[in-house]
Amino acid sequence: MKLIIYVHSWAPSVGGVEIATTVLARGLAQWEATHVGEEISVKLVTQTPANGMDDSSLPFHVVRRPGLGQLIRLIREADLVHMAGPCLLPTVIAWLMRKPAVIEHHGYQANCPNGLLFKQPSQSLCPGHFARGQYGDCLRCCSSTQGRAGGLQALVLTFPRRWLSGKLAANIMISNHLGARLKLPRSSTIYYGIPDVPPVSMANSPSASTGFEIAYVGRLVAEKGLPLLLQAAKWLREQGVSFKLSFIGGGPERRQLEQLVNSLELNDLVTFTGDLRGADLEKTVSTIAVVVMPSVWEETAGLAAIEQMMRGRVVIAADIGGLGEVVDDAGLKFPSGDWWALASCILKVAADPVLARELGAAARRRALRLFRESRMIQDHIALYREVLVR
Repeated sequence: MKLIIYVHSWAPSVGGVEIATTVLARGLAQWEATHVGEEISVKLVTQTPANGMDDSSLPFHVVRRPGLGQLIRLIREADLVHMAGPCLLPTVIAWLMRKPAVIEHHGYQANCPNGLLFKQPSQSLCPGHFARGQYGDCLRCCSSTQGRAGGLQALVLTFPRRWLSGKLAANIMISNHLGARLKLPRSSTIYYGIPDVPPVSMANSPSASTGFEIAYVGRLVAEKGLPLLLQAAKWLREQGVSFKLSFIGGGPERRQLEQLVNSLELNDLVTFTGDLRGADLEKTVSTIAVVVMPSVWEETAGLAAIEQMMRGRVVIAADIGGLGEVVDDAGLKFPSGDWWALASCILKVAADPVLARELGAAARRRALRLFRESRMIQDHIALYREVLVR
């Protein structure tokens, strides 16, 4: 099988889509090693420049910033095209060529001009203005961050994205929640899969008296609800709970968060590590006992939560969107936007080490059952074969 995976933004950029497509491409390229005679030739196509990254070490071929003619040739030569999101140009080319193609939706781009279902500038949940035909609301939302021209462009391009998503062979959803929101034909859910990693030591179990490590892992952006975590931290300190809090990741909200830390007088408790990768990331998260995901938008899945569940950590997450679906009953959940409920969850596990160990073990079991890399690869291959036969 000759497969093209098209992802607009990819490594060395950092994000859930970049990580997920890398794991998928690597797993597909290495499929024949354990399945003799079932070779899958993978070419990953992206508009992201290498910026010093060595692509030659990867088990799949990478094509960066192809011209129109080269992109057309790549798609023509492929047996199947997999798009990470409804990227317009390759989707149009595949459709015109009648090439078997699937779109894996990582966001709401087929049903929301900003792709987040998150209203700006109010930073609140969107009730689904585009689906309701309330395009003026969409224009005002996008214009607040992209300007009038940019907002209009984002709105107009959503129409062909959705139309084309309904015309291709299949749509892959990374959570059942996303599928329910997008309501596209020929949809199936394939959860993110990640490599198995050893669980963390039980020595990291939280304790309100001896102290423990809390962390947020991910991008520092407005929709992640990070001020809620700082408000909860202030209250926990006032209750005499001993802890340290780390924000692991980078993003545009870091400066505002640092200012909030100053105003709440939490400087001695809170650390910002910046963007970490590889061994540096593993070393930093090795002492973490509790991971908090306080999102205020409808997460499509929550890859960061999945990664920490695989490590057997206690995950406390907002019960919203695909994030609540991923965590389910293998962690503690609280109503999105409620810092008091979040603080109560943290205090609950800090006061009960037995509960913390049970939650960590439950998270690990759920991750091994649903979020293994091997399961994700097998599910994709099964869908590809179905599409090619159909």
